[in-house]
Amino acid sequence: MSKMLEEIRQQPSALERTFRSELKGIEKLKALFAQNRPKFIILAARGTSDNAAQFGRYLLEIATGIPVSLAAPSIFTLYGARVDYSGALVVAISQSGESTDTNLVLERARECGAFTVGITNEASSTLAKIAEHVILVRAGREKSVAATKTYTGQLLSMYMLAYALGAPVSLDELRALPEAVAGALQLEDEIREKAGRYRFMENAVVVGRGLNYANAFEWALKLMETCYVVAERFSSADFLHGPIAMVERSFPVFLFAPAGVTWPSIGEMITRVHSLGAETLIITDQSNKEAAAMKGTRAIVLPSSLHRKSAVPEELYTPLPYIVPAQILAACLAEEKGLNPDQPRALEKVTRTM
Repeated sequence: MSKMLEEIRQQPSALERTFRSELKGIEKLKALFAQNRPKFIILAARGTSDNAAQFGRYLLEIATGIPVSLAAPSIFTLYGARVDYSGALVVAISQSGESTDTNLVLERARECGAFTVGITNEASSTLAKIAEHVILVRAGREKSVAATKTYTGQLLSMYMLAYALGAPVSLDELRALPEAVAGALQLEDEIREKAGRYRFMENAVVVGRGLNYANAFEWALKLMETCYVVAERFSSADFLHGPIAMVERSFPVFLFAPAGVTWPSIGEMITRVHSLGAETLIITDQSNKEAAAMKGTRAIVLPSSLHRKSAVPEELYTPLPYIVPAQILAACLAEEKGLNPDQPRALEKVTRTM
């Protein structure tokens, strides 16, 4: 069994540990933001962490109303630009905490008087030393090159940051997320069986929208780095603006399909690509009976109901458990293809770019 799959299975305990250990610091951060709320937020990251930042952008803008932008580190590293971040909250996200360009963004932000937060899995990292406040992803050492438990830990950290910024995020719902992830892990045998169908897949499209848009990027990344599949990722809206032309008979389309405001467009997308002969696989949960019942679609249905009428939006807590079946499928598909997902060719665990 791969280390990747072992680490996927460790996620419930890693999430529970992160939530329990970081909550006290998050409450202090909340009190600080209550006195001095940032007017805008900048998120800096690379790779899988950049996908977590993409999720954070949607979450923070939806739940707090504060404008959020993703940093372009090359503005500093290649062009030497000076950017005024005064009055901003600048958050750097890095599993290792040693991403050179991400750390440089944080350094420049501090020089400008921004308040800085670091989200990392390494307490002794350079990032942790630069940031004024650190949210530590307590996932334990991640041995597989393909990040899994650090990604979900980063998503949880973004929920906790949103809470600190005054978002209507329920701590009780966050406490329940490890259990929802454990439920997703129960589907491993079913997912392994489905993975066999895609053994010879060379190209695919991954579609998500809204809060699960970032998960589309992360699922595609896992397919690319562990299975060597050319996987393009889109929102359902962008997919209609040209890329749908690549779909032909038996072309694989993977989709995230929670109940809620994004379901009508995702449901229409499924119907449309079916008419073109595509083969679809969706990730959903018990809340979306319509998705699970769609003819001609293979569905991975999480056993818990993740639709929350008390939350805004109602699919607020779906992204974290939804990515777990995607991780499992990538790990199992790599094995089906005779590949080692722990050591993808040409990759190392820590990547430093300028």
